[in-house]
Amino acid sequence: MSAPRTAAPAPEPLPAACLDSHCHLDMIEATVPEILDQARAAGLTRVVTVGVDLATSRWVADCAAQHRDVYAAVAIHPNETARAASSAAGRDAVLDELAGLAGQPDVRAIGETGLDYYRDSAPAEVQAQWFRAHIALARQTGKALMIHDRDAHADVLRILAEEGAPDQVIFHCFSGDAELAKRCAEAGYLMSFAGTVTFSNAPQLREAARVAPAELILAETDAPFLTPVPNRGKLNAPAQVAHTIRALAAVRGQDVSELCDTIAANAERVFGPWQA
Repeated sequence: MSAPRTAAPAPEPLPAACLDSHCHLDMIEATVPEILDQARAAGLTRVVTVGVDLATSRWVADCAAQHRDVYAAVAIHPNETARAASSAAGRDAVLDELAGLAGQPDVRAIGETGLDYYRDSAPAEVQAQWFRAHIALARQTGKALMIHDRDAHADVLRILAEEGAPDQVIFHCFSGDAELAKRCAEAGYLMSFAGTVTFSNAPQLREAARVAPAELILAETDAPFLTPVPNRGKLNAPAQVAHTIRALAAVRGQDVSELCDTIAANAERVFGPWQA
Protein backbone atom coordinates (compact mmCIF):
# COMPACT_ATOMS: atom_id res chain seq x y z
CA MET A 1 0.00 0.00 0.00
CA SER A 2 1.38 3.42 -0.95
CA ALA A 3 1.80 6.11 1.68
CA PRO A 4 -0.85 8.85 1.75
CA ARG A 5 0.12 11.99 -0.12
CA THR A 6 0.90 15.10 1.87
CA ALA A 7 -0.44 18.58 1.20
CA ALA A 8 1.72 20.76 -1.02
CA PRO A 9 3.40 23.74 0.69
CA ALA A 10 1.85 27.13 0.09
CA PRO A 11 3.41 28.87 -2.93
CA GLU A 12 4.81 32.38 -2.94
CA PRO A 13 1.88 34.75 -3.60
CA LEU A 14 1.46 35.98 -7.14
CA PRO A 15 2.16 39.68 -7.74
CA ALA A 16 -1.30 40.25 -9.26
CA ALA A 17 -4.70 38.65 -8.83
CA CYS A 18 -5.42 35.63 -11.01
CA LEU A 19 -7.53 32.48 -11.03
CA ASP A 20 -7.65 28.70 -11.31
CA SER A 21 -9.76 28.11 -14.41
CA HIS A 22 -10.43 24.40 -13.78
CA CYS A 23 -10.50 22.31 -10.62
CA HIS A 24 -12.70 19.82 -8.80
CA LEU A 25 -13.39 21.27 -5.36
CA ASP A 26 -15.51 18.27 -4.37
CA MET A 27 -12.53 15.91 -4.80
CA ILE A 28 -9.98 17.89 -2.77
CA GLU A 29 -9.20 16.70 0.76
CA ALA A 30 -10.13 19.94 2.52
CA THR A 31 -13.22 22.05 3.08
CA VAL A 32 -14.17 24.60 0.46
CA PRO A 33 -13.54 27.56 2.83
CA GLU A 34 -10.06 26.17 3.61
CA ILE A 35 -9.28 25.72 -0.08
CA LEU A 36 -10.45 29.24 -0.92
CA ASP A 37 -8.50 30.78 1.97
CA GLN A 38 -5.32 29.08 0.73
CA ALA A 39 -6.02 30.24 -2.81
CA ARG A 40 -6.52 33.87 -1.74
CA ALA A 41 -3.25 33.76 0.20
CA ALA A 42 -1.51 32.77 -3.05
CA GLY A 43 -3.16 35.58 -5.04
CA LEU A 44 -5.93 33.46 -6.57
CA THR A 45 -9.19 35.34 -6.19
CA ARG A 46 -11.29 33.20 -8.53
CA VAL A 47 -11.88 29.46 -8.92
CA VAL A 48 -13.88 27.50 -11.50
CA THR A 49 -15.03 24.12 -10.18
CA VAL A 50 -16.10 21.50 -12.67
CA GLY A 51 -18.63 18.66 -12.71
CA VAL A 52 -18.02 15.27 -14.29
CA ASP A 53 -21.47 13.69 -13.98
CA LEU A 54 -24.97 14.74 -12.96
CA ALA A 55 -24.34 14.41 -9.21
CA THR A 56 -21.13 16.45 -9.25
CA SER A 57 -22.67 18.98 -11.63
CA ARG A 58 -25.40 19.58 -9.08
CA TRP A 59 -22.73 19.87 -6.38
CA VAL A 60 -20.58 22.41 -8.23
CA ALA A 61 -23.60 24.54 -9.13
CA ASP A 62 -24.63 24.60 -5.48
CA CYS A 63 -21.05 25.35 -4.38
CA ALA A 64 -20.82 28.31 -6.76
CA ALA A 65 -24.13 29.66 -5.47
CA GLN A 66 -22.77 29.56 -1.91
CA HIS A 67 -19.27 31.01 -2.46
CA ARG A 68 -18.72 34.35 -4.20
CA ASP A 69 -15.19 33.38 -5.33
CA VAL A 70 -16.42 30.30 -7.20
CA TYR A 71 -17.96 29.69 -10.61
CA ALA A 72 -19.08 26.31 -11.94
CA ALA A 73 -19.06 24.22 -15.11
CA VAL A 74 -21.53 21.36 -15.59
CA ALA A 75 -21.42 18.35 -17.92
CA ILE A 76 -20.96 14.62 -18.31
CA HIS A 77 -17.25 13.76 -18.59
CA PRO A 78 -16.50 11.53 -21.60
CA ASN A 79 -15.42 8.72 -19.28
CA GLU A 80 -18.82 8.89 -17.58
CA THR A 81 -20.96 8.88 -20.71
CA ALA A 82 -21.60 5.13 -20.82
CA ARG A 83 -23.00 5.26 -17.29
CA ALA A 84 -24.88 8.54 -17.61
CA ALA A 85 -28.01 7.22 -19.27
CA SER A 86 -29.03 3.86 -20.62
CA SER A 87 -31.32 5.16 -23.39
CA ALA A 88 -31.84 8.14 -25.64
CA ALA A 89 -34.74 9.22 -23.43
CA GLY A 90 -32.49 8.98 -20.39
CA ARG A 91 -29.82 11.03 -22.15
CA ASP A 92 -32.37 13.71 -22.96
CA ALA A 93 -33.44 13.86 -19.31
CA VAL A 94 -29.83 14.29 -18.19
CA LEU A 95 -29.23 17.00 -20.77
CA ASP A 96 -32.42 18.77 -19.72
CA GLU A 97 -31.22 18.88 -16.13
CA LEU A 98 -27.79 20.12 -17.21
CA ALA A 99 -29.52 22.88 -19.17
CA GLY A 100 -31.42 23.84 -16.04
CA LEU A 101 -28.20 23.97 -14.02
CA ALA A 102 -26.54 26.00 -16.78
CA GLY A 103 -29.26 28.59 -16.35
CA GLN A 104 -28.04 29.42 -12.86
CA PRO A 105 -26.08 32.71 -12.77
CA ASP A 106 -22.90 31.23 -11.30
CA VAL A 107 -22.68 28.35 -13.79
CA ARG A 108 -20.50 29.78 -16.54
CA ALA A 109 -19.47 26.82 -18.71
CA ILE A 110 -20.56 23.50 -20.14
CA GLY A 111 -17.81 21.06 -19.27
CA GLU A 112 -15.91 19.09 -19.02
CA THR A 113 -16.95 17.30 -22.16
CA GLY A 114 -15.12 15.89 -25.14
CA LEU A 115 -13.29 12.70 -26.06
CA ASP A 116 -10.90 10.45 -24.16
CA TYR A 117 -9.18 7.74 -26.20
CA TYR A 118 -6.66 6.98 -23.45
CA ARG A 119 -9.20 5.20 -21.23
CA ASP A 120 -11.84 2.77 -22.43
CA SER A 121 -14.59 3.71 -19.98
CA ALA A 122 -16.99 4.47 -22.84
CA PRO A 123 -17.06 3.59 -26.55
CA ALA A 124 -15.85 6.35 -28.86
CA GLU A 125 -19.21 6.61 -30.58
CA VAL A 126 -21.00 7.11 -27.26
CA GLN A 127 -18.53 9.80 -26.24
CA ALA A 128 -19.04 11.53 -29.58
CA GLN A 129 -22.84 11.53 -29.20
CA TRP A 130 -22.56 13.21 -25.81
CA PHE A 131 -19.89 15.63 -27.03
CA ARG A 132 -22.14 16.77 -29.87
CA ALA A 133 -25.01 17.18 -27.41
CA HIS A 134 -22.84 19.27 -25.09
CA ILE A 135 -21.75 21.50 -27.97
CA ALA A 136 -25.42 22.09 -28.77
CA LEU A 137 -26.11 22.83 -25.10
CA ALA A 138 -23.28 25.38 -24.94
CA ARG A 139 -24.62 27.10 -28.04
CA GLN A 140 -28.18 27.00 -26.68
CA THR A 141 -27.25 28.46 -23.30
CA GLY A 142 -24.57 30.88 -24.49
CA LYS A 143 -22.03 29.32 -22.13
CA ALA A 144 -18.37 28.57 -22.78
CA LEU A 145 -17.54 25.01 -23.82
CA MET A 146 -14.86 23.35 -21.66
CA ILE A 147 -13.22 20.45 -23.49
CA HIS A 148 -11.53 17.29 -22.22
CA ASP A 149 -9.28 16.08 -25.04
CA ARG A 150 -7.05 13.10 -24.34
CA ASP A 151 -5.36 11.42 -27.31
CA ALA A 152 -8.24 12.60 -29.49
CA HIS A 153 -7.10 15.89 -31.02
CA ALA A 154 -8.16 15.24 -34.62
CA ASP A 155 -11.64 14.02 -33.74
CA VAL A 156 -12.25 16.81 -31.24
CA LEU A 157 -11.37 19.43 -33.84
CA ARG A 158 -13.42 17.65 -36.52
CA ILE A 159 -16.56 17.43 -34.39
CA LEU A 160 -16.25 21.07 -33.33
CA ALA A 161 -16.07 22.05 -37.00
CA GLU A 162 -18.97 19.81 -37.97
CA GLU A 163 -21.26 21.01 -35.18
CA GLY A 164 -20.24 24.64 -35.20
CA ALA A 165 -18.27 25.70 -32.14
CA PRO A 166 -19.75 28.03 -29.52
CA ASP A 167 -18.30 31.52 -29.27
CA GLN A 168 -15.99 30.50 -26.41
CA VAL A 169 -14.15 27.18 -26.42
CA ILE A 170 -11.56 26.14 -23.82
CA PHE A 171 -9.21 23.20 -24.22
CA HIS A 172 -8.87 22.24 -20.55
CA CYS A 173 -5.49 20.79 -19.54
CA PHE A 174 -4.17 21.49 -23.03
CA SER A 175 -2.12 18.46 -24.06
CA GLY A 176 -1.07 19.15 -27.62
CA ASP A 177 2.10 20.36 -29.28
CA ALA A 178 2.90 23.68 -30.97
CA GLU A 179 1.11 22.62 -34.16
CA LEU A 180 -2.12 21.92 -32.27
CA ALA A 181 -1.73 25.22 -30.43
CA LYS A 182 -1.53 27.01 -33.77
CA ARG A 183 -4.64 25.20 -35.06
CA CYS A 184 -6.53 26.14 -31.89
CA ALA A 185 -5.35 29.73 -32.23
CA GLU A 186 -6.60 29.89 -35.82
CA ALA A 187 -10.04 28.81 -34.61
CA GLY A 188 -9.98 31.19 -31.64
CA TYR A 189 -10.00 28.39 -29.04
CA LEU A 190 -8.50 29.07 -25.63
CA MET A 191 -5.80 26.81 -24.20
CA SER A 192 -5.78 26.24 -20.45
CA PHE A 193 -2.41 24.97 -19.22
CA ALA A 194 -2.19 22.76 -16.12
CA GLY A 195 0.69 21.55 -13.96
CA THR A 196 1.78 19.26 -16.79
CA VAL A 197 3.53 22.23 -18.39
CA THR A 198 6.02 22.12 -15.49
CA PHE A 199 6.85 18.42 -15.90
CA SER A 200 10.34 17.55 -17.16
CA ASN A 201 8.94 15.15 -19.77
CA ALA A 202 6.75 17.79 -21.48
CA PRO A 203 8.99 19.97 -23.69
CA GLN A 204 6.39 19.89 -26.50
CA LEU A 205 3.80 21.32 -24.13
CA ARG A 206 6.09 24.19 -23.15
CA GLU A 207 6.64 24.92 -26.83
CA ALA A 208 2.86 25.01 -27.29
CA ALA A 209 2.63 27.46 -24.38
CA ARG A 210 5.33 29.59 -25.96
CA VAL A 211 3.51 29.97 -29.30
CA ALA A 212 -0.05 30.30 -27.95
CA PRO A 213 -1.37 33.86 -28.36
CA ALA A 214 -1.59 35.72 -25.06
CA GLU A 215 -5.30 36.41 -25.51
CA LEU A 216 -6.00 32.66 -25.71
CA ILE A 217 -4.20 31.48 -22.56
CA LEU A 218 -5.66 30.32 -19.25
CA ALA A 219 -4.06 28.48 -16.32
CA GLU A 220 -5.52 25.75 -14.14
CA THR A 221 -4.72 23.05 -11.61
CA ASP A 222 -7.22 20.31 -12.46
CA ALA A 223 -6.91 19.73 -8.71
CA PRO A 224 -6.70 17.32 -7.03
CA PHE A 225 -4.79 15.96 -10.05
CA LEU A 226 -1.57 17.03 -11.83
CA THR A 227 0.21 18.91 -9.03
CA PRO A 228 2.87 21.15 -10.61
CA VAL A 229 6.59 21.06 -9.96
CA PRO A 230 8.04 21.62 -7.35
CA ASN A 231 5.28 19.79 -5.50
CA ARG A 232 4.58 16.94 -7.91
CA GLY A 233 3.36 13.93 -5.94
CA LYS A 234 1.75 16.03 -3.24
CA LEU A 235 -1.93 16.94 -2.97
CA ASN A 236 -3.03 19.58 -5.44
CA ALA A 237 -5.32 22.55 -4.76
CA PRO A 238 -6.11 25.85 -6.54
CA ALA A 239 -3.32 27.75 -4.74
CA GLN A 240 -0.78 25.63 -6.64
CA VAL A 241 -1.70 27.24 -9.96
CA ALA A 242 0.72 29.99 -8.88
CA HIS A 243 3.58 27.63 -9.81
CA THR A 244 2.06 26.92 -13.21
CA ILE A 245 1.57 30.62 -13.93
CA ARG A 246 5.20 31.35 -13.06
CA ALA A 247 6.33 28.49 -15.29
CA LEU A 248 4.22 29.83 -18.17
CA ALA A 249 5.66 33.30 -17.70
CA ALA A 250 9.20 31.90 -17.83
CA VAL A 251 8.50 29.88 -20.98
CA ARG A 252 6.93 32.88 -22.70
CA GLY A 253 9.49 35.40 -21.48
CA GLN A 254 6.75 37.44 -19.82
CA ASP A 255 6.54 39.33 -16.58
CA VAL A 256 4.49 37.29 -14.08
CA SER A 257 2.29 40.23 -13.15
CA GLU A 258 1.59 40.95 -16.83
CA LEU A 259 0.64 37.32 -17.46
CA CYS A 260 -1.67 37.32 -14.43
CA ASP A 261 -3.45 40.39 -15.79
CA THR A 262 -3.77 38.76 -19.22
CA ILE A 263 -5.15 35.49 -17.84
CA ALA A 264 -7.61 37.35 -15.61
CA ALA A 265 -8.84 39.41 -18.57
CA ASN A 266 -9.18 36.27 -20.72
CA ALA A 267 -11.19 34.58 -17.98
CA GLU A 268 -13.55 37.52 -17.66
CA ARG A 269 -14.09 37.52 -21.41
CA VAL A 270 -14.81 33.78 -21.46
CA PHE A 271 -16.71 33.25 -18.21
CA GLY A 272 -18.27 36.69 -17.93
CA PRO A 273 -17.83 39.41 -15.32
CA TRP A 274 -17.07 38.17 -11.82
CA GLN A 275 -19.67 38.93 -9.18
CA ALA A 276 -18.73 41.91 -7.03
